[in-house]
Amino acid sequence: MTKDRIYLYVGTYQQPAPSFKKGIFTYTLDPSTGHLAYHSEINDIDNPSFMAIDSSQRYLYAVDENPDQDNCLVHAYRIDPQSGRLSFLNRQPSLGTLPCHVSVDRTDQFVFVANYGSGNVSVLPVAGNGHLHPASDFHQHTGSGINPHRQEGPHAHCAIMDPASRYLFVADLGIDRIMSYRLNRAGKRLVPNEPPFLELPPGSGPRHLTFHQNGRFAYVINELNSTIVTLEYDELHGTFTVIDTVSTLPDEFRGESYCAEICIAPSGNILYGSNRGHDSLAIFSIDQDTGRLSIASHQTTHGRTPRNFAIDPGGTFLLAANQDNNNIVTFRINQRTGQLTLVDQTADVPSPVCLRMVYPA
Repeated sequence: MTKDRIYLYVGTYQQPAPSFKKGIFTYTLDPSTGHLAYHSEINDIDNPSFMAIDSSQRYLYAVDENPDQDNCLVHAYRIDPQSGRLSFLNRQPSLGTLPCHVSVDRTDQFVFVANYGSGNVSVLPVAGNGHLHPASDFHQHTGSGINPHRQEGPHAHCAIMDPASRYLFVADLGIDRIMSYRLNRAGKRLVPNEPPFLELPPGSGPRHLTFHQNGRFAYVINELNSTIVTLEYDELHGTFTVIDTVSTLPDEFRGESYCAEICIAPSGNILYGSNRGHDSLAIFSIDQDTGRLSIASHQTTHGRTPRNFAIDPGGTFLLAANQDNNNIVTFRINQRTGQLTLVDQTADVPSPVCLRMVYPA
């Protein structure tokens, strides 16, 4: 890899015939202009709906969200340090159905998978060469929520560790809870924390969670009621306290919309959340003392169903993946305000649903 490019990996949903396409697509992003150029693709995975890259930027892990499988798979790939190309290493069962989120702990020893369909979370140890071992542990969630169509049972939607890599938190859309586990590294297993979960208001549908760079605050984006909850984090005990809740939608909006991704800019001053239906990014300023959010604006993504988006490591560009428009739209970020300016650059990609970047050291 060279310093004049960033490699962008795009996870997609398989498109039906006759325009049959599937796999992980690689693009190069020019870090000065925002220009995207097609690079390569691999087609040995059907629905890589979510991906994660380890801290060394040598390995990529992707779930295969295959609706026809009772036990879906997690794939491991090596990232070539020179060309950025992916090469398959191995795959392991996720111990659940419809896996929709994967993450790697900061020590690169474990991969965690949230299985949406079956409502559980699994732990896959990682070998020194990036290969995945079979799952060493999994936890099944139970319960339901008030939404009969979306909360008939548990639906684990993300699994991420805290900044110290001591606790794992799983946002479960189906039961309106953030489940909390302590990682027992020696035993390669998860131990329910005390208390074992944070309860959110009925019908919230927590989808994704992210930590602020200062480690004091975390934010949960709720898919079903289009809100973001600000949390104060106790790193010693791995517990949260609710600070505030804000809407991701304009007051005047009356249509149907569902949240998806949440991300904090590298500056730590701005938070973005995506709205599918309103088809926008909600832009919030972050109070550095209290963690509270203040809405700054809403930016159209110039496409339908912006499921996922990503910010380049330098904090210069934001790329929005419009799933139902089959494209990725690039915006330049105002470093002071976080406002977005459309770059005259769009990449055509079939059903893009996850974006991950590798930036040369």
